[in-house]
Amino acid sequence: MLADMDSYFASVEQQSNPALRGIPVAVTGSGKRTVITTASYEARKFGVKTGMNKWEAKKLCPGLTFIAGSNDKYTYTCRKLSEIYSRYTSDVEVYSIDEAFLDITSSCSLFGSPLKIGELIRNEIKERFGLNATVGIGPNKLIAKLASDLSKPDGLMRVRPEDVTNILKVLAVEELWGIGRKLAAKLNSLRIYIAGELGRTSASFLRSHFGIIGERLKLMGMGIDDSPVTCDMRIAKSIGHSMTLSQDIRQENEIRAYILKLSEMVGQRARKHQLAGDVIKVTIRYRSFETFSRQLQIKTHTNDTHLIYNTAMEIIKKTELTEPVRLLGVGLSGLRETENPAQLPLLREYAGRRDLLRAVDNINEKYGDYTISWAACRPYRWRPSVISPAWRPKGIRNTRG
Repeated sequence: MLADMDSYFASVEQQSNPALRGIPVAVTGSGKRTVITTASYEARKFGVKTGMNKWEAKKLCPGLTFIAGSNDKYTYTCRKLSEIYSRYTSDVEVYSIDEAFLDITSSCSLFGSPLKIGELIRNEIKERFGLNATVGIGPNKLIAKLASDLSKPDGLMRVRPEDVTNILKVLAVEELWGIGRKLAAKLNSLRIYIAGELGRTSASFLRSHFGIIGERLKLMGMGIDDSPVTCDMRIAKSIGHSMTLSQDIRQENEIRAYILKLSEMVGQRARKHQLAGDVIKVTIRYRSFETFSRQLQIKTHTNDTHLIYNTAMEIIKKTELTEPVRLLGVGLSGLRETENPAQLPLLREYAGRRDLLRAVDNINEKYGDYTISWAACRPYRWRPSVISPAWRPKGIRNTRG
């Protein structure tokens, strides 16, 4: 089962402020260069979409009201929604801040049927929060997601195993969860337009064009998905932060300041969850919106802010910047758990830096994020204004940035 909140951020804002109910609303970040993160269904009727600039949205819908997002409201509500889900099954995967997968295999008999559980959850969310949730039910996560998409908004739909083939016969490939526009365009160029056609295409043909994911694509076209509902949110493949800058920059001292801030955010999260990585990635977006990434593998696993920063700057120096920079990002991957976080470093220099980082982390943990930061960051102070869709109520994805 997938419980997917309808127009989540906008709906939460409309419930918080009755004056916003029934009118076109778009939630944005607080910065000058923000984009729309969510639009209410009243605004979507005019064509307002996630990712639009404010002026584009206002042109489509002159009566649109913009609201700067309130992350605390969304994270609080997500935690409360998780408590509701947990009353119907212990197997809950909060997939994003507004979506959760539930494995109800073992609890169906307690509540009557899958549809009954879906209706109980939807009703409780509506009664407690005034929010609409769409629930899709299927034999696996792929089909549950499809059922949810097909029944939005404010819907409830169950796709039984025997119904999967007929649905996939007429479903466009881009409607399958995990197939985006670029992948769909490549499939279309191979004359594969329908999910059922994808399922009938040979795995060898798909591998020859898509590599290792070819076999996975065939299974998706057949409606097969063996991925489990994963309750352990502590495991992650990477840690990353990015920021859209208030104005385009090109000077090295400005770039250094933002890269240091991003490295601090990445390192702090890694240390908090006792993780270290050996691959550092930098993401750059130009004024023209051209976006690219570069990465470098280092000899040792680390969560040291300055080692992450120095490596990121090494990448920057090897990259010829041809345009002013609009967005910067820093990521850490190749993660593994630190073997013994309490072990004392042998060299005094590393011991001192470890103690300094620990002191900074402790202060920010006690008094709030960014209470204390590196001096080089101060002229370019920045706080994340939009919660990441990857936010989770537990584990490493529980972050404000």
